[in-house]
Amino acid sequence: MKEIVYIIDDDASVREGLGDLLRSVGLEVLTFASSHEFLDSKRPDVPGCIILDVRLPGRSGLEFQTMLTSLGIELPVIFISAHSDIPISVRAMKAGAIEFLTKPLREQELLDAAYAGIERDCARRQEVALIAELRSRYDSLTPREREIMNLVVAGSVNKQIAAQVGLSEVTVKVHRGHVMQKMQARSLVDLVRMADSLALTTKPAWVR
Repeated sequence: MKEIVYIIDDDASVREGLGDLLRSVGLEVLTFASSHEFLDSKRPDVPGCIILDVRLPGRSGLEFQTMLTSLGIELPVIFISAHSDIPISVRAMKAGAIEFLTKPLREQELLDAAYAGIERDCARRQEVALIAELRSRYDSLTPREREIMNLVVAGSVNKQIAAQVGLSEVTVKVHRGHVMQKMQARSLVDLVRMADSLALTTKPAWVR
């Protein structure tokens, strides 16, 4: 299934109009009259974004945005509102919304926001997949190899590592080679960046 745009707005005419617009450019659309309907729905595990009305009955759009974060639902949010409310728009953007659009909506502006949201979600998913792959590689290391890797990415050279862990430099070099091979790192800089992605250590100052 391709990317999906979720529309949450209590106004049926808005849901219908936005749905027609987004479908006209080939996007999949699911619409909901309330945040409860959205949460109760089964959502495919595909890239997407949410177009969310700020003023919903009951829980407001901003409150729902906070709830999404707490539930681990990381779909990018595009707010729409009938009112140009600067304080609310600032709060929404600080909380992570990618856009705040005022009704009546400009079609191209909305489409651009939807595409930007989908692109951001695709990038996030790729990053999550990459980190999962890196974690799998790291888990394949032996305890000694992990120890060596952590010292290598902290900036220690073979001689220093050998003295610290009580091994010969030749043995350290062998372990280091295994680390590079298992982590599929092409260079020391590559390995340091992998460690940084896994939050194993702080990058040395020479890595930018």
